Amino acid sequence: MTYGAETWTHTKKVVHRLKVAQRAMERAMLGLSLLNKVPNVEIRNRTGITDIVQRAAALKWNWAGQICRREDGRWSRVNLDWQPRTGHRSIGRPPARWRDDIVKAVGKNWMQLTSNRPRWRANEEALVQQWTEIG
Repeated sequence: MTYGAETWTHTKKVVHRLKVAQRAMERAMLGLSLLNKVPNVEIRNRTGITDIVQRAAALKWNWAGQICRREDGRWSRVNLDWQPRTGHRSIGRPPARWRDDIVKAVGKNWMQLTSNRPRWRANEEALVQQWTEIG
């Protein structure tokens, strides 16, 4: 389920879909249907599986740190620094960008923060907690 999760823009819609899919899979593993009316907390205790949203957020956080520490000019790093030629975005509510939730959790200087690995890893919990509460 988390293939490519490092590159996802985590929106409320994506988080909700992940949680619904995980709950459905856990119910199928236990042989339960919605008619059994077993609470999600009980199902999670029985399966012992980690939350998919936490896993996806942690993968994204670790990948962001790796990308920012690269110095070899790969496309992934170049795309982080890229700005559109016009400098303008379309009218209306701007779509969520990949880096928006990282900026929200840590601040605008998140790229400089990645060079200090212990401090970067300490801030991982803030991002993971942010997306766990939303869904």
